[in-house]
Amino acid sequence: MTQTRYTVTGMTCEHCARSVTEEISAISGVSDVSVELSTGDVTVTSSAPIDESDIRAAVEEAGYELAAS
Repeated sequence: MTQTRYTVTGMTCEHCARSVTEEISAISGVSDVSVELSTGDVTVTSSAPIDESDIRAAVEEAGYELAAS
């Protein structure tokens, strides 16, 4: 298992967090997504490393931005 932390900007409520969680969870190999709304931290657990561009695309599909790493 691999855990990777990202920072997502623009989330302001639980609905925002759910949208991001749903989009990232749809990526093949992702087994868990944990969002800390107050900080924007998103921890992704997956069976193998996930390409950051896939995470970025999912976050943008949800309507938010992945902070520069």
